[in-house]
Amino acid sequence: MKQTLKENGGLPASILWTLSIVAGITVANLYYNQPLLNMIRQDLHVSEVITNLIAMVTQIGYAMGLLFVIPLGDMFQRKKIIIINFSILIISLLSIALAPSIHIVLTASLFTGICSVMPQIFIPIAALYSKPENKGRNVGLVVSGLLTGILASRVISGIVGEIFGWREMYFIATGLMVVCAIVTTRVLPEIRPTFKGKYSELMKSLLSLLKEYPLLRIYSLRAGFAFGSFLTLWSCLAFKMGQAPFFAGSDVVGMLGLCGIAGALSASFVGKYVKQVGVRRFNFIGSGLILFSWLLLYFCGNSYVGIISGIIIIDIGMQCIQLSNQSSIFGLCPTAPNRVNTLFMTTYFVGGSLGTFLTGFAWQAAEWTGVTGIGILLAGISLLITILSGK
Repeated sequence: MKQTLKENGGLPASILWTLSIVAGITVANLYYNQPLLNMIRQDLHVSEVITNLIAMVTQIGYAMGLLFVIPLGDMFQRKKIIIINFSILIISLLSIALAPSIHIVLTASLFTGICSVMPQIFIPIAALYSKPENKGRNVGLVVSGLLTGILASRVISGIVGEIFGWREMYFIATGLMVVCAIVTTRVLPEIRPTFKGKYSELMKSLLSLLKEYPLLRIYSLRAGFAFGSFLTLWSCLAFKMGQAPFFAGSDVVGMLGLCGIAGALSASFVGKYVKQVGVRRFNFIGSGLILFSWLLLYFCGNSYVGIISGIIIIDIGMQCIQLSNQSSIFGLCPTAPNRVNTLFMTTYFVGGSLGTFLTGFAWQAAEWTGVTGIGILLAGISLLITILSGK
């Protein structure tokens, strides 16, 4: 029997948990490469700078998917978009697993990023169709699933890479996407589009929304710069841990991802208390935590205590910023949930790509000191936006 959803009418637990779990498994495709970068570099005989492009290209692809694919959720049935994305995703992941050269890996990574955007279709569903008193909690649950997927991806890819090899990780990812495609298309009900018109008109409406809602610009920019600071850490952590005094392999780098469980647990808490605490206050808290974590990572970065403490704190800080801003954007324009989320998340991942891009050069120039400088710079810009905007 097909379920129908009504705005603010409540979201069945079966759908909510499916959205949360599939969001986590799907977003994991963006992060499998991080603990494996050293292994890929050695296997394909390329430099650290070129290898680091894998993470950057994946993030750019995700931003492209957010910008050009997610708005279609307001124009077409969600199921059609999801089936097409999963199909391309399966091919791209399989291509990475079989890739004979870095060029194939980079090209397939771009498509992997573009088609791993399904979680950003799920979040507006949780925001719009939950009862008003449950919106923040349910969005937080989906984001918690997403974050758990990010954490698990690093752990799993690190262990699989160390035991079997980096290619085997992508064969497993391909199989997981086949399962997710089947489950999602069976559970997710038909949701009527809210936009009638041409694709060109749909895309033009993005600019109109950006001009009409200054708060959307503020929320998006400060979250984007913070995410750039966050990814600065993960983009070069494998290189840092491969040096003295750690000499750690991909399995250890992956296990360090478990430290971010604090961030996943804090997501539902932040979502629940955004209205009481306030978006601006959460951004001050988040920026302060991220800056403090970078100081820990710099001064205590040659010990596991310093690295682990820094990861835990930066994850909590990032969730204070992301979820407080993201859960607030849907109230700005309820009739365009996917387009509003597109603008927010595109800016968010462009910021992440900027952090990843700058980090590669910072590592080449000054290694961990340079990386720390980039992390502090981007977090500082996010904080400055909050101060100057007064929002």
